[in-house]
Amino acid sequence: MNYIIIDQGTSSTKAFLFNSKGEIIHNNTIKHEIINPKKFHFENDPIEILNAIKKLFQEMMDATYNVKIRHAGLSVQRSTFMFWNKYTLEPITPAISWQDSRAYKTIKKYEKYKQRLWEITGTPLSPHFGGPKFSYLTLHNIHLKTLIKKNQVFFGPLSSYLTHAMTGTAALDHTIACRTLLFNLKKNTWSKFALKLFKIPQTCLPPLKPAKNEYGKIFNSNILLSTVIGDQQAALIGQHGLIHNSLGANFGTSGSIQYNVGTKPLIKKGLISSILFSSDKKNIFMLEGTINSCNSLFYNLETLLCIDHKKMNWNERIKNIKTKGIMIPGASGLAAPYWTIGFNNIFIDLPYNRPNQIIRAGMESIGFLTNDILNCFKKNKIILPKKLTVSGGGARSSLLQFIANITGFEIYLSTIKDRTALGVFKILCPSIKKVRKNDQSFIPQKDSYGTIKLKNWKKAIKNNDIKKVYSDI
Repeated sequence: MNYIIIDQGTSSTKAFLFNSKGEIIHNNTIKHEIINPKKFHFENDPIEILNAIKKLFQEMMDATYNVKIRHAGLSVQRSTFMFWNKYTLEPITPAISWQDSRAYKTIKKYEKYKQRLWEITGTPLSPHFGGPKFSYLTLHNIHLKTLIKKNQVFFGPLSSYLTHAMTGTAALDHTIACRTLLFNLKKNTWSKFALKLFKIPQTCLPPLKPAKNEYGKIFNSNILLSTVIGDQQAALIGQHGLIHNSLGANFGTSGSIQYNVGTKPLIKKGLISSILFSSDKKNIFMLEGTINSCNSLFYNLETLLCIDHKKMNWNERIKNIKTKGIMIPGASGLAAPYWTIGFNNIFIDLPYNRPNQIIRAGMESIGFLTNDILNCFKKNKIILPKKLTVSGGGARSSLLQFIANITGFEIYLSTIKDRTALGVFKILCPSIKKVRKNDQSFIPQKDSYGTIKLKNWKKAIKNNDIKKVYSDI
């Protein structure tokens, strides 16, 4: 039997055809546009993404060579939200990206409730998440309020819209529901407090479902959509993350450091607590620190430095480069453990006529944020293994060695590039036993340069008054 996996990410949609041995026998990618209409505004066209999924799904079916396909899985970028018509499935708004922080003014009126929200939902109050985006969109679109009163629209993450459009059935899986700021993590249902706070009628939200679930048949085929899950959760599962105490990182357009805490949720300051995996039998929870700017940081620098995308190749550019300078990437704000809104990139002691030094400082910022997140786990008295397995397109050698040096963690880069797709496959086919060894390791080295730069980073964070919800990093 073959399996179709769709991995819908920030800048592209990928599709994979797996055989029953866990081997990829066909795959393809379609890129889509990230629209930036205003500063700190980022959008996607949901129809463009849906059409890409349709095209790739048909391509995977055509490549099956008469082998049966009964099940498919879908992983999706998480904190991207939109409104759509319940009956026609027509999008009412663009898909407001996880990178978007336009709702930053909206959250001010909820500030006094942020601690209670965090305790209920496991998620910090941030314009990147669902509740504030709902408030912003309804505040700036009177037509939406009318449609909500008439019970004609759904509000939810992009994953819910895609699930609805693919199967004809509205549903929202638990793993991505954690990004709404409306989900009661301990009760596995919508929070009455959060719904009342953000003035969201429950009828406006898709029904909650486990990640592993029969969502319906895809595009009128006989293939059942059997899994919908957040892309970062899938990446950790692809790194054997269903094992308790597993630690993994995924560096793509954004980054994520995740830790499997078992069958009971842990709410910890500075970190997101959410569901890693769910079925009708069990929930598995994780703690996570996110980094908003990974590969997206280099896309931003391409524009700033007028470098053609094909000529960026940042890993090669910076191998023998050192700099005194520091870059704090602010285009999408800072996530864990700072949780700030978007701000102008901060450049310290970086000459504009030395683009490779700027790129080097950008790469180092990813390492510093990784270190800050790992320290946040430590401050919360979470004992982590000293080995960190990583995956993703941004997991390049210069970054990984830098992270190893400043954190003291042994870093292991997996042989399989598409760990997210593999994670979805493991959910669909849990009996698969084949494990591939990591092909590259990065062992911590004594590095006076990294030590000095880490001190400079901490000084820059302090001097630029980066708001911290977790003090004394």
